[in-house]
Amino acid sequence: KSYLSKMTKKRRNGGRNKNGRGHVKFMRCSNCGRCVPKDKAIKKFIIRNIVEAAALRDIGDQSVYKSYILPKLYVKLHYCVSCAIHSKVVRNRSREDRRIRTPPVRGIPGRQRQ
Repeated sequence: KSYLSKMTKKRRNGGRNKNGRGHVKFMRCSNCGRCVPKDKAIKKFIIRNIVEAAALRDIGDQSVYKSYILPKLYVKLHYCVSCAIHSKVVRNRSREDRRIRTPPVRGIPGRQRQ
């Protein structure tokens, strides 16, 4: 009868967001190129200025247009689990902390909290 006992399960979703779907498309990791299921991949959306802050002021001073706003760079990165942990996009959490499903409070750079 011991072989009928259920194995322990680390995560309620099995590390995926696939719920009722049988199969999902694969993505390629932005860092290493590994095939990762789209629902398992850790996604990160980056909005960045095309030029860094130091050069931004120089360009503004030299520009003919005073109110010209430089366009931003929009990049969506997909990481496999090992690359996301290695590059500190996500951290491993204790068993109790893994049950907390609310996303952490995001600190937006350049803004002061009241």
